[in-house]
Amino acid sequence: MAFEAFVLVICLLSLSHATFAEKENSSSPFGFLKHLEGCHKGEKVKGIHDLKKYLENFGYLSYQNVKNNSHANDDDFDDLLESAIKTYQLNYNLKSTGTLDAKTVSKMMTPRCGVADIVNGTTRMRSGKKSNHQHGRGNLHIVGHYAFFPGYPKWPSNKYQLTYGFLPGTPSEAMNPVSKAFQTWASNTHFAFSQAQDYTNADLKIGFHRRDHGDGSAFDGPGGTLAHAFAPTDGRFHYDADETWSVGAVPNAFDLETVALHEIGHLLGLGHSSVEGAIMYSGIAAGVTKGLHGDDIQGIKALYNA
Repeated sequence: MAFEAFVLVICLLSLSHATFAEKENSSSPFGFLKHLEGCHKGEKVKGIHDLKKYLENFGYLSYQNVKNNSHANDDDFDDLLESAIKTYQLNYNLKSTGTLDAKTVSKMMTPRCGVADIVNGTTRMRSGKKSNHQHGRGNLHIVGHYAFFPGYPKWPSNKYQLTYGFLPGTPSEAMNPVSKAFQTWASNTHFAFSQAQDYTNADLKIGFHRRDHGDGSAFDGPGGTLAHAFAPTDGRFHYDADETWSVGAVPNAFDLETVALHEIGHLLGLGHSSVEGAIMYSGIAAGVTKGLHGDDIQGIKALYNA
């Protein structure tokens, strides 16, 4: 009888933190980085071209202005790659050596948001003090530790009451966590959010997709990029359906509400923050939950002059 009671308790605890996915995370799309640990300028190691693609994807590296796109698709650890790694290390508060050390590899392998850290330039997410300077041409605008998208896109003053809707195929378990995330942002900003009866008319549209889904930002399977969203006033927010999602903190699964809080920040105009405790920090660990941080609130107030 005691054993049966124990089993019942375990079942109830499991139900309190729902988890749903077709399969558990296997090998991460970022797993190739482990093999490259210790690489530095001047070396030629198989797989470095994958590192270049990773850094290009998140805005740190571009060979477009290099004659003949030299080294873009090879395994040479060149000057441009070293510079890109140094910028990445600065953004994530790591020692800026340009070498792919263990801490840098560990950070790069963390599952993360698919939105680039840097857009159209070489600016950093971080700054030593609050500043109104724009670094580079068309880059993210840095004020303190939070960032905005190029051109500071935001919702106009007559669109502070926004509607959201779920695309067909959205798991029912995801809807309440996303709604709660909208409520949290509403409680800390001048925005109001309500669910639209017809998703086609909603300002913000949430859905689950796999791999290439037609928006120019393909997902990569379990353990890589978890979700992405677009700057105002696009309104699209996509989860990677291949991930293991959960309601609440569940080992080896990603909390739907935590990820929603992050992606809604993008929908409102925030870029990535260098503050690890901020919801707008790009890396999102499995098995944990996070809420809004002072840095997030300061960022949204600065963007909307609130």
